[in-house]
Amino acid sequence: MDRRQHRRAGTTVLAVGIMLGLGTGATGCSGSGAAAEDVKGAGDPVAALHRAADTLRGAGSSKASTSMEMATGGTRITIRGKGVYDYRHRLGRLTVVLPEDPTGASEHRPITELLAPGALFMKNRGAGVPADKWVRVEIASLSDGNLVTGGVTDPYAAAEVLRGTRTAAYVGRAEVGGTEVRHYRGTADLSRAARYASAGNRAPLAAAALGFATAEVPFDAYLDDQGRIRKLRQHFSFVNGRRKTAVAVASTTLLYGFGVPADIRLPRSADIYAGRIAENEPPH
Repeated sequence: MDRRQHRRAGTTVLAVGIMLGLGTGATGCSGSGAAAEDVKGAGDPVAALHRAADTLRGAGSSKASTSMEMATGGTRITIRGKGVYDYRHRLGRLTVVLPEDPTGASEHRPITELLAPGALFMKNRGAGVPADKWVRVEIASLSDGNLVTGGVTDPYAAAEVLRGTRTAAYVGRAEVGGTEVRHYRGTADLSRAARYASAGNRAPLAAAALGFATAEVPFDAYLDDQGRIRKLRQHFSFVNGRRKTAVAVASTTLLYGFGVPADIRLPRSADIYAGRIAENEPPH
């Protein structure tokens, strides 16, 4: 598949996605003291968020669940994914479920996605692709840096966006999946994130900074006491190329089961589809 076909594949995936306060105790003194101690223990919010991606690399791997909500023209759809991620090698495997059709019946088979440095691989892509073949999309061809194209946000790329945090505040204690976490709220800048990202994510994040309607990414991040991301909700905005209207995307990533085995193998060259992909045919 040549570069134009890679770009067409990424555009088609995106087009399918579019179509389709802390409490106080009984005595003010003790409550205020506990709250102050908790804020102190949280440390500098911006520094904690800048370290989040490195902390995930130290954790090695985890399970991941994702959801991506898109809103355009009064229509809202949600794409969900679930799988595992190897942070040290930046490899992920997710099963992505597309939205139901308007009648409520599911008409699309789940898509298997492999996330790798510089590439996105998809199986059960549809659009004329043989069932036993993978579609490869070059990340360099995507104007959003693969933050939304695949219907999921690469968990490590999402964490690297936090390297661009300019402002953040500690909201308070919360719970995610039975784990106590610290909730931070802030805004990251994709251009800044690209400057401080790992080598593999610099170019994609720089492309996203130019490709989105705005380089600013509001977020809510929930970190456990080890500084690992347990939940991350980010808001992206891009312009629909056909209608020139802004599309709002809310991406939520849940990470759990740290240290789980993550044996992810990329497809062989012979298993990658090299033909033309239908432009407007949705996956089936």
